[in-house]
Amino acid sequence: MAITNEQIQQKLTEKFVEMVFHFEETYGMLSFEAPKEQNLKVLQFLHDEPELGFTFLTDLCGVNYPDDKGRELAVVYHLHNLVSNIRIRFKVFTAIDQPNIYTASKLFSAADWMERETFDFYGVNFVGHHNLKRILNVDEMDYFPLRKEYPLEDQLRIDKDDQMFGRG
Repeated sequence: MAITNEQIQQKLTEKFVEMVFHFEETYGMLSFEAPKEQNLKVLQFLHDEPELGFTFLTDLCGVNYPDDKGRELAVVYHLHNLVSNIRIRFKVFTAIDQPNIYTASKLFSAADWMERETFDFYGVNFVGHHNLKRILNVDEMDYFPLRKEYPLEDQLRIDKDDQMFGRG
């Protein structure tokens, strides 16, 4: 019998009580959050609990929310239970000035390169990662290109007509 989103939520709240929160279901996929200090405990539980069985890490990515003070960076895990064919989304948030999150690469080998990519583009420091260095950008780069810290275009340009861009 396949496990349902309600059963997953119930198992998580029984185990972690108020440490898991913001449950929502979007297009049939259960999403929830936990404090960043709990990410490995939650991932380990989802992986090891026989009734849950989320043994496959489909994706791990970063997101930047520059206007959300103290929660500017998010790490999003997409997990898949291959037996029941059900997916979930798990999020942890951190402040941009303290971007430390425990690595999941020892639990999911697929996390190795995904964490390196997230470090490379967002600057999330995965504590305990065995080889956390840039993977796609040059080593000399001293910024993280997917953070929303820079304007999308040069505001000083005079060679463009704003009416051509729907502004003005």
